[in-house]
Amino acid sequence: MEAPLILFYFLLLMVAFLYSAVGHGGASGYLALMALFSFAAETMRPTALLLNLFVSFIAFFQYQRSGYFKWNMFWPFAVTSIPAAFLGGLITVDAGIYKKVLAILLLFSVVKLLGMRFKTKESLKEQNTLLSLLIGAIIGLFSGMIGIGGGIILSPLVLILHWANMKQTAALSALFIFVNSVSGLAGLLVKGFEYKNEMGIMVVIAFIGGLAGSYYGARKFENTLLNKILAVVLIMASCKLFFT
Repeated sequence: MEAPLILFYFLLLMVAFLYSAVGHGGASGYLALMALFSFAAETMRPTALLLNLFVSFIAFFQYQRSGYFKWNMFWPFAVTSIPAAFLGGLITVDAGIYKKVLAILLLFSVVKLLGMRFKTKESLKEQNTLLSLLIGAIIGLFSGMIGIGGGIILSPLVLILHWANMKQTAALSALFIFVNSVSGLAGLLVKGFEYKNEMGIMVVIAFIGGLAGSYYGARKFENTLLNKILAVVLIMASCKLFFT
């Protein structure tokens, strides 16, 4: 096995571990790695969504088992995001535009990984259903188009609006990412995409990383050094996508 491939698989493991620890599937991280290792644009989106399926479900299972998931908070986002993600999966995005949009979205992850904290009030506000429906639709469309689950956008919004605390937001984001990934991938399947054998290897590696990360994340695990290392990787990928 060539050294660059070994490095890619190692970084993939770290991405799955760190993102699942905060209730995310890791699609933005997978896309960043694939950009750094010069994957073809047409394979990046389905691969990221496929990996998201496994890692986000594991993260959701761990947080739900710990009692952080709230169905009443989840469904308003999901009811509009699922069809919107399917529609997004059907849309063919120009490779140049795709890379620029992805480069910008990666910066959301950088902010989170570098330790930006969102203060949550002791008394949380009541969730606005109509606003949640709108947010779900917009994020869902982007999810399908770009190949992300949408958690990197949803999480800070929920925290800024004071609708949930950190752990509840992680549980919400995990299932939100899962259903959007399923819907977006379904859209790609209808349109047609080529499955490659290396996707299976990547799924196994991401599954292992996600299993470990979600286990520790649901139990207040933190590793700021690894977060900063991954943030640097994302910044490098963002620059490469934006300027090439």
